[in-house]
Amino acid sequence: MNFNNVILIISGEPNSIFLEIFFKALKKSKTKKPLILIASHKLVKLQMNKLKFKKKINILNTKDFFKMKLNNNDINLIDVKYNTTKPFEKISSKSNQYIQNCFDVGCKIIKKFNIKKLITGPISKEKFLKKKYLGLTEFISKKFNIKKSAMLIYHKKLSVCPVTTHLPLKSVPKKINKSLIYEKVKLINEFYKNKFNIKPKIAVLGINPHCESIYKVNEDEKIIKPAIINLQKYNYKISGPYSADTIFMKNNIKKFDVIIGMYHDQVLTPIKTLFEYDAINITIGLPFIRVSPDHGPNEKMLGKNLSDPKSLIQAINFLDKH
Repeated sequence: MNFNNVILIISGEPNSIFLEIFFKALKKSKTKKPLILIASHKLVKLQMNKLKFKKKINILNTKDFFKMKLNNNDINLIDVKYNTTKPFEKISSKSNQYIQNCFDVGCKIIKKFNIKKLITGPISKEKFLKKKYLGLTEFISKKFNIKKSAMLIYHKKLSVCPVTTHLPLKSVPKKINKSLIYEKVKLINEFYKNKFNIKPKIAVLGINPHCESIYKVNEDEKIIKPAIINLQKYNYKISGPYSADTIFMKNNIKKFDVIIGMYHDQVLTPIKTLFEYDAINITIGLPFIRVSPDHGPNEKMLGKNLSDPKSLIQAINFLDKH
């Protein structure tokens, strides 16, 4: 088996819409790269029955699956045990060990076989990460001893990157510094160069409304603007700081490949408004490409069979091409 072609999928929170959209994506995705799902066989069968989805399950042995010729006619499954009798339950800490085991198995396979493509399902930050990590970006980076990584919400027309990820808003100004901005810009530039052979045009947003502040310490003038000027000296195609209230206007976004914001919702709110489920979350800086659909567990939609698989299909299509 050519491990460069394998797309490994860690299902994440069992009480989420992920398996539903995975079943739907299997019907619509045209990738010939083998999809290998890491999840509970028991859970997959329970949710398949609940959602009236029919497909043969091909259970793989982690010791010899690499010898097999896999395709996507069946669900290629690495079984991780999970004690449940219901297809869906309320999200709680009950699933934490199962989720941890799924990630442990996935990371072991990635390291052993040097797999380059990973998709992860959503988790509950409150129940699973328990404030130890800001998000899955940081959780996975830690597992591979990566200190510098970035969250890129990617769309072919426009991507965004928050300098800080899942921080409370009151903590953001204390975290912003020049080094962090340099880190994100360099990672983005390298990613676009390696994957698309271009030097991306990058816009950087200010942190204050209209990039102005009534306080003596103005982060836009003292931190963000000097960081941009310094990066320009090294021939990065970067400009700013721009005001967040106008940068996402139709004529403005045509000028850029990536917009970097200072905090999570500053850039994720507009990108989801523009493209809805047609964008994907990529962790850059890892020794492989990690992609996730751009949504959470979505407890309100459990078992309704109404969830849109578009973001997962886009994730699979991206890894199919790159």
